[in-house]
Amino acid sequence: MLKRIISLTAALTLSWLLLSSIASATLPKADKVVVIKSKRLMMLLKDGEIIKSYKVSLGKNPVGPKIQEGDQKTPEGTYVLDSKKTNSKFYLAIHISYPNKSDISNAQKLGVPPGNSIAIHGLPKDFEDIDKFQRRLDWTDGCVALTNQEMDEIWQLVSEGTPIEIKP
Repeated sequence: MLKRIISLTAALTLSWLLLSSIASATLPKADKVVVIKSKRLMMLLKDGEIIKSYKVSLGKNPVGPKIQEGDQKTPEGTYVLDSKKTNSKFYLAIHISYPNKSDISNAQKLGVPPGNSIAIHGLPKDFEDIDKFQRRLDWTDGCVALTNQEMDEIWQLVSEGTPIEIKP
């Protein structure tokens, strides 16, 4: 009986992976990403039309723009998704080009470091079982976080060089 349950579970998992892969393959590549922090929403757009949207978690101190390193805020502004990382401490990561010139200038005026290493990413390695929990609170140090399954999909739909706009 246990063998049968394991076989059924494996078959269902394989079917789900295949279907999600097919679904991702039928969607066009995004040409822009928009995050609306107040709604905890990230949208992938193609020619101004939403092709996919996701609920996200943000930095632990999400209200307002990122000012300095360690403030645990998710930045606000226009950036580029400039590189993909498979060797991150999180499940897949797409680096955001924060800080931009304006962020650096603002931080210099305040005499503080602007911070860096902001990304869209999945869950920390060894915490894959908390996919549903991750959306109940803002837990990152300033990044945009999704489930690992969603990151698999985004990985396929977003190319390096895609602009990202992060709105309050």
